[in-house]
Amino acid sequence: MPQAVSTVADRPRDRAGSTESADRSTGVGGRAADVGGSDFAPLLRAVKAQGLLERRTGWYAAVIASNLLALGGVLTGLVLLGNTWWTLLLALPLAILWSRTAFVGHDAGHAQITGDRRASRLIGLVHANLLLGMNEAWWNDKHVRHHANPNHIDKDPDVGVGALVWTQKQAAQREGFARWLTRNQARLFFPMLLLEGIALKISGFQYLRQQPARERVVSALLLVTHLGLYATLLLTVMSPGKAVVFALVHHALFGLHLGMAFAPNHKGMEMPDPEGDRWGHLQRQVLTSRNVRSAVLTDWFLGGLNYQIEHHLFPSMPRPHLRRAQPLVRAHCESLGMPYAETGLVESYRQALQHMHEVGEPLRQPAETAR
Repeated sequence: MPQAVSTVADRPRDRAGSTESADRSTGVGGRAADVGGSDFAPLLRAVKAQGLLERRTGWYAAVIASNLLALGGVLTGLVLLGNTWWTLLLALPLAILWSRTAFVGHDAGHAQITGDRRASRLIGLVHANLLLGMNEAWWNDKHVRHHANPNHIDKDPDVGVGALVWTQKQAAQREGFARWLTRNQARLFFPMLLLEGIALKISGFQYLRQQPARERVVSALLLVTHLGLYATLLLTVMSPGKAVVFALVHHALFGLHLGMAFAPNHKGMEMPDPEGDRWGHLQRQVLTSRNVRSAVLTDWFLGGLNYQIEHHLFPSMPRPHLRRAQPLVRAHCESLGMPYAETGLVESYRQALQHMHEVGEPLRQPAETAR
């Protein structure tokens, strides 16, 4: 679930993982490091030798074009169906295509599509702000910090205290309704994802005040334009009541799909000790990440994020190259005796939910003892 983000006005902004950042073995936007003698350096050389960091602009152009055509087809279907409850059937394909749009925005933020920062930001603004109503600046700030220190309780906003918590220490501090929520967070996780589509929009608007004035104007204009076009389309095609129901169902399915794509990646994996562990880039990215076993449908459904270990090691690597990099990464980890986590999709959800259940265990014990 989205967490509050702190201002980054006092530090240079970076895209969410450029090739240059990966070459410095920092993951994203982090400190430059000497990788000459590191465990990561041989892997980086092998990946470069196979050309896996070279961009696939043509592939992305085809993906973007086909996604836009599919979106246009669904919107045409809405207009043709008109004021009928049958339009609800189109909420599912529209939600899926919105997730595909979010994957493109994610890849643009990582500079996977092009090395031109302005072009990357333009692609991100169109796909996130305009098409989804999600502030790309908010997402990139949050995502940069996540990539730099995945699962670090003090530095990764994805494991900060929010609607959900990720450690028993966080859980112990919960009071009132939040305490009840934590006790039951594993069983409530997927239902809560139904709110994620709306939460993403809210977080994006909240982040506007943290952006520089010029960026704020552009981001706000596109976010408002998205809302205006979305509302106009629905209210033109159907009655207000049907429009509200369609919007709620559509955003619920979008949040569920997007949440299901990100849920397997880190939940239940290693969490560095904030005061003790000083891992290198390879350890920091591999030990905190989980891959989901590859299959054609799985790769498509998760937008390539099922190769989470490879993505974290090489955030600017184009999505179609992640599968090709996997054997290199796996073999390198095995040669170092480093665990390489990979599981099936259903098992990945089970492990993530098990972790959330264990986090809330101390809060359930008094109630269970009383019964």
